[in-house]
Amino acid sequence: MGQGHSDEHVARNVSTEQLSHQLSLRFANKCFTPLEITHFKDIFRSLADEQDGIQYWKEETLCRFLAIPDALGPGPIIYQMATYLGAFPFPSLAPSILTIGAMVKVIVIMTERYGTVLKRGRADRNKLLFRSLAVFDRRMSSAYEKPSQELLDSIQDEKSEKVDTSDAVLEDARSQAAGHEPHSALGFAVDRPANDADEEEDDDELALAALESLDAIEVFKHDQRADTKIHHAQIPVDNFRRLLMLLLVIAPLDSQESLSRHAERLTADRVDSLGQVADSILWTFTPEQSAGISYQSFNKIIPASLPYMFDGLNPLFEHFLFSKNIDLSKRKRSSATAQTNSPTVSPIPDAPLEPLLPRTGDILNLDILSQISFFIKGTNLFRRLRPLYLGVDAGFSLGSIEQKVFNWRAPSILLVSGTRLPSTPKGSRERSFAETLPPKRFPNGESGNNSHGKVIFGAYIDVPWKHTYKEAIGGPEMLLFQLSPLHEVFGASTVSKEYLTFTKTGVGFGCPPPRSEKVSGLSSHTALGPVSLMLDSSLEFGVFTHDSTGGGSFHPSATRKSDWQDRFEIENLEIWGCGGDEEAERQRAAWVFEEREAEARRSVKLGKDIEADRALLEMAGLVGSHGNSGGSMG
Repeated sequence: MGQGHSDEHVARNVSTEQLSHQLSLRFANKCFTPLEITHFKDIFRSLADEQDGIQYWKEETLCRFLAIPDALGPGPIIYQMATYLGAFPFPSLAPSILTIGAMVKVIVIMTERYGTVLKRGRADRNKLLFRSLAVFDRRMSSAYEKPSQELLDSIQDEKSEKVDTSDAVLEDARSQAAGHEPHSALGFAVDRPANDADEEEDDDELALAALESLDAIEVFKHDQRADTKIHHAQIPVDNFRRLLMLLLVIAPLDSQESLSRHAERLTADRVDSLGQVADSILWTFTPEQSAGISYQSFNKIIPASLPYMFDGLNPLFEHFLFSKNIDLSKRKRSSATAQTNSPTVSPIPDAPLEPLLPRTGDILNLDILSQISFFIKGTNLFRRLRPLYLGVDAGFSLGSIEQKVFNWRAPSILLVSGTRLPSTPKGSRERSFAETLPPKRFPNGESGNNSHGKVIFGAYIDVPWKHTYKEAIGGPEMLLFQLSPLHEVFGASTVSKEYLTFTKTGVGFGCPPPRSEKVSGLSSHTALGPVSLMLDSSLEFGVFTHDSTGGGSFHPSATRKSDWQDRFEIENLEIWGCGGDEEAERQRAAWVFEEREAEARRSVKLGKDIEADRALLEMAGLVGSHGNSGGSMG
């Protein structure tokens, strides 16, 4: 019986490895064009190490090709993710050797090309990325073990009679050849059983979709039962911080743009700025300074406040599909001798980078811009923002905002920074502001790593600005957000539609419009919404309120169930327009039209009969001794 059980175990392992190999073939055939496969093969083989007939990539090779900046230190983390994803959809086969078959799966998952094969898998990539980053709390560490020499030896033993895996995966993809026995791997130590038999099955929808496409669900479920459950896993805080800094740098990356060009900007000051932004995001996941990030918080925060955080990985791994060694301007040559005799193609110099921002503000810089791109699509931000109003230049007044912003006919972003006010107002200005507000019922918000009381709030406005008299303006795409000391996004609610008010009393987001007349018996204090941001009429002070019960124009926090209110003195205020030359030209045309109309009103021409014209104006009550009657006949 023991021998039979052993044979069954070996057969099952072979089955999972064969299915993993078949998935690589299907990915290669369905997710890449023939030209992309040609480019990928050229890149992989030109840089691969080889041992005993096995071609594979080392950590150094992967990081050097992707131009991962050493200053941030995320190289081992990217390699860790790749060795896990290379074993997809069987966690027990991780960490995988980065052979050409494993790299096919890594690229498909990182670039989200699996939709052509896995119809059910689009919503589950984040879960897979969490698995690739996580370790288990019983053995918390900052990195997975790297594939060892034993792994290479075990692969060679099993593949000694087989053909080269690189040819098996890509060159046979067209014919769907699946007759090669894939190699095995020892697997992550953290992925081995740990008395989890009584726990709820942790099915992975993306992996289920993969195996469903191969009619192999049962094999997958058996492998999953041997996998330690995801709810025991945590991402080490230090690892995640380094990854966040990299994601901030690659956020504006284009698919054929080298990361090295962005890495050149990584001065000591820039690295420090990236660390501050990363800490604001990180504190949202670990408000109590825990050792790691759990899947529960990861799964809540990413969709709510960071839905586009991993988008930069797509263009980064698209680099595998464009080889600089292949000259597309020349015709394909059939003979190998012609290729060897062809002259080396000189690389084309990179064109100068178009600035991501036309200028930096006192609040908005490249790192804050990347942070915002984690919840607003980067295609609407990078090289698309224009400074409409900068308080330090235009002056802090509602009139300046009206003059600079009102004719912008596209979405815009407001950013405000300041310092929290003390619990007891100091000075006449603070007391006057406090008297306009209802009594403070909630404590200050969390401080994170910021001990100086600095805060940054903002709003995404999806409609043109205008004066609001009786009704607020705004639409369902409006966002209210906090960038520092914590990162949080509050989406628009349909319970109330009081998204934006602009009146002589100030600017409000999520606040009811002020009453035009005082009503006896009602408070004269400024009305604040459950989740709201209000800036006073002098743009000197602001207040952000969060009532966890909700019920207003913006949803409360998806993760923090506490109530808080931050009253702060405004230090900087900026409004940026989302749009290009066309939107700017429309704004200029509107300014010209308004100026022409104003000039026409100022220069009313009189006729030759001045006395008759004056009599006509007197009858209209516009001149003469009619006081302030305005021409009233009463």
